[in-house]
Amino acid sequence: MITNPVKEKLASGGSVLGAFVNIGSPVVVELLALAGMDYVVLDGEHTTLSPESAENMFRAAEAKGIVPITRVGQNDPQVIQKFMDAGSVGIQMPLVNNKEECQRFVDSVKYPPVGKRGLAAVRAANYGLEGPLDAYVVKANEATLVVPQIETTKGFENVEEVLSVKGVDVLFLGPTDISVALGFPGEVRHPDVLALIEKFTAQANAAGKASGTIARDYDEYVYWKERGVRYFLGSAAVMLGRAASDFAKRFKEAEG
Repeated sequence: MITNPVKEKLASGGSVLGAFVNIGSPVVVELLALAGMDYVVLDGEHTTLSPESAENMFRAAEAKGIVPITRVGQNDPQVIQKFMDAGSVGIQMPLVNNKEECQRFVDSVKYPPVGKRGLAAVRAANYGLEGPLDAYVVKANEATLVVPQIETTKGFENVEEVLSVKGVDVLFLGPTDISVALGFPGEVRHPDVLALIEKFTAQANAAGKASGTIARDYDEYVYWKERGVRYFLGSAAVMLGRAASDFAKRFKEAEG
């Protein structure tokens, strides 16, 4: 049956580390699992990822024991359902602006009576071959992770009502899009950006939810950990690029 150690760890007050996977390869998922990450977020917003191409990445995650979440670019039940049915154990939804949009998101992730997700003997349910679907529905509703992203001026105004939606687990605060919304595009360390993330983190914690943001390196992890963040995300492409750049630079310096 479906389980989600990331959700369990967050519920117990722990912190989790993951990475956006913006390279469409199951190998990258395997490597991140072997590196010790808790979860991956397959990026269906800023890449060409489809449910079909994601399916083998979900299989890789399951085989190596890492939790697969998907960032889906459309708050649409049919789009979300295809990723969930293929094997995603949660959804991270960008551009959530108000309570109504957040409720629509939750409804697409959760089965009745919690939400409105359509039920079938799909891959996520092991094709209905491992017990009755009613038992699967209960486990899936317990395990699936719901992560709305707040990143627009409209969203900033409605954080409390988004947090009030039953089923929300993590409030994700992306510094890049927040910097754009505040008028400082790309200035992810601008004082106003940091202050807003800190403010919303405090609101999430007060509402009994976890908050999440980007941790590009250990120093950023420490900074945000001290301010109450518990859901940390890096980037597989950035990690690969930085490691390769560092090695190439040292190689060239040594070679003269």
